[in-house]
Amino acid sequence: MKLTDLIYVMSFISLSLTSRRQLWGIVTLAFSLTLFFINLLVLTALLYLAGLIVVGKKRALFSDAFIVSLLGTALSTLFLMFIPYPLVSLFLFIFVWLLLIKRFYETGWLGAIVVTILTVMAFLGVTIILALVFGLLEAILKLLFSSFALFLWES
Repeated sequence: MKLTDLIYVMSFISLSLTSRRQLWGIVTLAFSLTLFFINLLVLTALLYLAGLIVVGKKRALFSDAFIVSLLGTALSTLFLMFIPYPLVSLFLFIFVWLLLIKRFYETGWLGAIVVTILTVMAFLGVTIILALVFGLLEAILKLLFSSFALFLWES
């Protein structure tokens, strides 16, 4: 093998690895953005419903719920990224969420706390239900594919 062939093979391998890293970065970014927007929509709907229950239809608008969830999610992410103390960032973003709910839903601190508690409970419920559904779906698909593979193996 000549030196030029070795250089050619090494450059091909490095280009192949670089393109895989870029593809993985694009996939990771797409997954993160998709997760962010799904969480944003679910949180908006739950905040709106909790606001309807606590403060009524006049003060709980869907647009306000969207703004609260967008700002709350963005600020919470920034706090967790840039504040090195997790406990401080936790208290800070809980305070910011309560402040956003209090401001946009035109309610007091107690109303904001109740809206937050209802939203968190509903969000956890939705998350648990989705985890169970996807877990069952995974088990069913594994069973079907293993049965299908066994069927192909026997025939």
